[in-house]
Amino acid sequence: MTLSLHGMGVSRGIAIGRAHIIERDRLDIPEYHVDKDQIASETQRLISAVDQAKQQLRAIRDHIPAAAAPDIAPFINTHLLMLDDAVLTQEPLRLIRTAQHNAEWALQFQRDALVHVFDEMQDPYLRTRKNDIDHVVNRIQRILLKQGPLRHEEPDSRLSGYVLIADDLAPADTVLMQHHGILAFVTEYGGPTSHTAILARSLIIPAIVGLHEARRLVREDDLLIVDGNAGVMLVDPDEHSLRYYRQQQQEERNYYAGLIRLKETPTRTLDQVAVKLQANVELPQDFDIARQVGAGGVGLYRTEFLYMNREAPPEEQEHYETYLSVLDTMAGLPLTIRTLDLGADKQVDGRKQGSAGQANPALGLRAVRLCLKQPALFRTQLRAILRASAHGNIRLMIPMLSNLQETRQVLDLVAEIKAELGEQGLEFDADLPIGAMIEVPAAAVCADIFAGQLDFLSIGTNDLIQYTLAIDRVDDEVSYLYEPLHPAVLRLIRMTLDAGARAGIPVAMCGEMAGDSQYTQLLLGLGLREFSVHPAYLLEVKKNILESDLSKLVAVADTALQAPSAVEIQELLQAL
Repeated sequence: MTLSLHGMGVSRGIAIGRAHIIERDRLDIPEYHVDKDQIASETQRLISAVDQAKQQLRAIRDHIPAAAAPDIAPFINTHLLMLDDAVLTQEPLRLIRTAQHNAEWALQFQRDALVHVFDEMQDPYLRTRKNDIDHVVNRIQRILLKQGPLRHEEPDSRLSGYVLIADDLAPADTVLMQHHGILAFVTEYGGPTSHTAILARSLIIPAIVGLHEARRLVREDDLLIVDGNAGVMLVDPDEHSLRYYRQQQQEERNYYAGLIRLKETPTRTLDQVAVKLQANVELPQDFDIARQVGAGGVGLYRTEFLYMNREAPPEEQEHYETYLSVLDTMAGLPLTIRTLDLGADKQVDGRKQGSAGQANPALGLRAVRLCLKQPALFRTQLRAILRASAHGNIRLMIPMLSNLQETRQVLDLVAEIKAELGEQGLEFDADLPIGAMIEVPAAAVCADIFAGQLDFLSIGTNDLIQYTLAIDRVDDEVSYLYEPLHPAVLRLIRMTLDAGARAGIPVAMCGEMAGDSQYTQLLLGLGLREFSVHPAYLLEVKKNILESDLSKLVAVADTALQAPSAVEIQELLQAL
């Protein structure tokens, strides 16, 4: 009998294959004291295990296929950097020496402390980084416990054509997946902003996360259908289901083959209204992917990776050289750099702020709030962005603004830095456009005030939706309430677009809603003319734009704004 399981689809596509289950098992971590004369050998045992873990990761990195997505190696490097990080490795050594704990328990103790810090972070992207700690610690623990490599890590493994089922996946696992020709993966945990999800989209393979109990309900070699579009996995499908999904696979192949032909087509609606279509990027290597799909620029360049997995923040010159490299890759296309958006309870050196945890880190210190509280940190990045602006088409975007005072503080600081650079004889774009992400409901309601002070606005729907609806979109208990079509969300979007139009400044959208093609026509009807999306979804959004008639969509959007619930709005979209 066919079993249907539901999770969160994070990478589109359909795969049909046999199941391979990664059973990492819960490691039984022993806890005991070592004698004083054994301390030296115990510390050496941990040091050797860390070195062996590095060797394993380097071997995986060195065997990345030439055709692999360009952002895989940096994820492997991230885990290598963690193995060099004193925050992870030195504290266990201290516990061995001072408390005479065994290596496994000392390492686990530090793992628990670090995960607690990450659990309190507000930013979903950073919160899911705790998974990286688990992956790295698990690798070391397996070595300490003398456990052999997992099946999918063995060089002679034959997993081509399989669907991987796991609790979660490390970046190294995803490299091996592509190396072995794995068709798709399903994990019991994870969210849309986890490394696992990001890599799946870059590898362009179907993936579902948050499918609880998957390993309990699926057996090794079960035949599976993975529908990454709907977040559905079928176990032991019948012939009717197989025929249906095989037909869907062929239709998808034909569909995406047709999309690539749109790369050079100007982005205009049927009634010849021009629309800007740009890309969101996570890492420097993503710029190449954006250019491959014909992005008209970068509407959101996240800079947090520069601060991750290091004890000290990057210096101005590192920022500057990174931005110059990006400009060179973009070859004259516009680049919108978002300033640092780290979450609550975390300084750039990885240490917790303050002596007590915040009561509600979801409403805590992050983004521009953190930057204005630590102006030296902010100033370093702003100086580098301004210097880089002399060499290309750069815009500066500030995240998480919620009031006019913050805006004025940022503008005053930028003016002060411009004066400094002028005195030092350093070049910069004196007219560098400065904009804000509208991602707090207060900012959307007061969008006219921000529009009067800034050069552009960009709607960050991910946070705008969860703050408006008071839900955490990566919390399984309430994620079903995350609804982009909620009337309140649409009205805030319309208010922001109208404010930009009245002030004569452009308004873009860079959240996930912009990259979901089911919303493209509604957003066009609401007045959106600048989209910034994940490169993997850019051509699909472009196709919808090319097939849209604005003269009809404006009326649909006006009707949607009067609808009492998301259900009625969804029915309107389906009618389109």
